[in-house]
This record gives sequence, structure tokens and C-alpha cells, in this order.
Amino acid sequence: MTGMQIFWFILVGVLFGGFFFLEGFDFGVGMSAVTLAKDKREVDQTIGTIGPVWDMNEVWLLTAGGAMFASFPYWYASLFSGFYNILFLILVGLILRGVTFEFRHHAITEKAKDAWLKVLGIASFAIPFLFGLLFTGMIQAVPMDDKGNVYATFTTYINPLSVVGGVAVVLLCYLHGLNYIAVKTDGDLRERANKWANKLYYVLYAGEVVFAILVIIYTDFMEKHPVGTLLTLGLIVVLTVIAHVAVMKKKEMTAFLASGLTFLSLVAFIFQGMFPRVMIATDPANSVLIKHASSTPYTLNVMKWVVICLLPFVLAYMAWTYWVFRKRLKK
Repeated sequence: MTGMQIFWFILVGVLFGGFFFLEGFDFGVGMSAVTLAKDKREVDQTIGTIGPVWDMNEVWLLTAGGAMFASFPYWYASLFSGFYNILFLILVGLILRGVTFEFRHHAITEKAKDAWLKVLGIASFAIPFLFGLLFTGMIQAVPMDDKGNVYATFTTYINPLSVVGGVAVVLLCYLHGLNYIAVKTDGDLRERANKWANKLYYVLYAGEVVFAILVIIYTDFMEKHPVGTLLTLGLIVVLTVIAHVAVMKKKEMTAFLASGLTFLSLVAFIFQGMFPRVMIATDPANSVLIKHASSTPYTLNVMKWVVICLLPFVLAYMAWTYWVFRKRLKK
């Protein structure tokens, strides 16, 4: 296994972490639009917080998927074929959520606006849950042959760890969205977001305990990487506590950043546990390893320079966009 292969493995993880950090609060805002907002003006205020940025945040998923396809084509092939059903539903959810913003805005009747708002809420809950199923399914041993073909069954997708993982991702997104709303709005909506977040963090603590127990039962992370697993799990808990304390003290930006970093820690937990594998088979001999799944050294090297040249401009543009739309939205 070469340094370039490890670099791209880490970079794919960083891209997925960036997606969950940025798109996570978009999902949370979508959930809040149907649960937190009390009237049409608050719904508009809630959705308005992500109006200028949600599609830009979604690009991180495309970039992560593209980077996986280009750098680890065998990983991409096994994952996307083995978990095709979940990925198809995620795609449907992303499409529906994307069109709701425009269709709701241009809807003529209030009934039509309410219908599209419900679609937004359902999609915003469903997509994180499906991502939770995907990633917690991926870290468990799956039935796979020596060519990387995954023969998934119902229990490959739906089992105690994957369901708890799906619910945990939904809850993390919801809290991240509430923290973002508290940062971006003023008035009653801001206060209500803080109150809801304060209560939901206690639920998250219980969920993290259950998740850690199921990880020990259903994965080999503690066997393969005990130190890294304990450190990343501990970091997730610490960041959760920091975010909760910040919510209680009304330090809204601190709470938002801590909830976002929780996602990065969760992705780090998944990737360190899989290393040096990218797909874990029930028969260890059939697991797909980083060194066998990657593209040629020449391809990896060329893509490295493309990333080095283009990424600073992309990050600068994103930072500028958030700076331009930094002001709070009032009801």
C-alpha cells in the first residue's frame, strides 16, 4: 500500500465529512420547516436560511462520489452495486428535496405550498436515515465473493446497528439544523430552536451509548483498531457535550461548529475502522483492500495535482458565499 493510496482514502473520507458537515444542517433545516416553524412566515424564514447555499453544499456529495469512482473504482463498483437499493432511494430523495424549493415557491395555492412543504420534510428525514443505513451497513461484514460482488439480503440493509445508525444520523442532522437556525435567525424561532436542541441532546446521549454497544457487537472495529475506535468514539461524545453546553449557554456558533465537527468525527470513526479495507466481507479473504481497489499510481498522482490546484479556489468561493449571506434572517 502506497502513500498516494492512503492520501486518497483519507481525502474521500474528508469529502464525505464535508458533505455531512454542510449538507447535514440543510437536512436539519428541512426537518425543522415542518416541525419547528409555527406559521407560513416562520417556514419561509427557516427555508430562507439555506436558500443561497443548499445546492452548493450538495456538490460535496458529487465530489466525494466522483473521487471514490476515480481513485478507488473497485470500491465504487462493490459499494454502488451491493447497496444499489439504498443509493437509488437516496437519489430519489435528493431529487424530490431539490425540486421542492422551486415548486413550493411558484405554487399558486396554499394547499400546493403545504404539499411541497410536506415533501421537503419527508425527504429531509428520509435521506439522512438512508445514509445512516448505508454507512453502518458498509462497516459490517457483508456477503461478498472474491471478485467483489456483494450478495446483499434484507438483513444486510436492515439490522439493529444499521437502524440505530440511521436514526442517529437523522438526530445529528436535526440538531445541526437547529443549531444553524439559532445562528441564522432572530426572534421566537431562534429561541425555540435553542430549547428544542437542549432537550434533544439528552436523547442523543442515549443513542450514542446504544450505537457504541452495537458497534462492538456487529463490527470488528475493537478487534482491529481498539485505540482508534475508542478515541474517535470518545471524540464524538466530547463534541456532543461541547455542543450541548454551548446550546445551554446560548453560544450558538460554538454549538453549530461542534455539531458539525461531530459529523467529521463520525466519518473518521468509520474510515479508521475499515482501514486498510474499503469493503468488509463475511469471509475476510474476500474483503476489498485499499491496495487492491485503487486506480493506477499515474492516475492518483494526476488527480492529486488537480485537487491541489482547484480546491483552494472552491473553498474560497464557498467561504465568500457564506460571508455574503452571513446576516440573520428576521421574521
